[in-house]
Amino acid sequence: MDKVIVYVDDAAYAQQILAPLAARAEAPGTHWVVVACAPRMTHRISKWVSHSARENWRAKWADKLFAQVLPWLRAGGSTVTTVLAKGPLPDLATELQAEHGNAQIVDARRPKQDAAVAQPAAAPAAAAPLVIRKPAPRRWSLPGTLASLAALFLVVAEQA
Repeated sequence: MDKVIVYVDDAAYAQQILAPLAARAEAPGTHWVVVACAPRMTHRISKWVSHSARENWRAKWADKLFAQVLPWLRAGGSTVTTVLAKGPLPDLATELQAEHGNAQIVDARRPKQDAAVAQPAAAPAAAAPLVIRKPAPRRWSLPGTLASLAALFLVVAEQA
């Protein structure tokens, strides 16, 4: 039995990513573990919304997502298990792999807006994660600083 763990946050985007994989895994023995990754809420939202209200919103959001995703995954006769992510995904992945054995993990989440703007022509099949590095802080170079100080001392010494 093939087991596939799928991270999803947008049904339409996930269907584009998973269509080739679902077509290849049409065997009724495929077990899909669909993990709903709800959008992040700012830490300041706790000022206005209680914890239970946030959890209720996440649950309703996940139910809507599952209602869109599950029908076309079950169409091939596969079994589907749903999970709502409440913590860091690496921890959840190790927990799910311990529970379901060695399963293939597919990240079918929509890329962030910055990544989509940076690569508009990239195909959605590119599964390699996008790594954005911050520029290194600008540092003075020691030889340049020493040369400028020496030139300053020479100018001051000539005027004296």
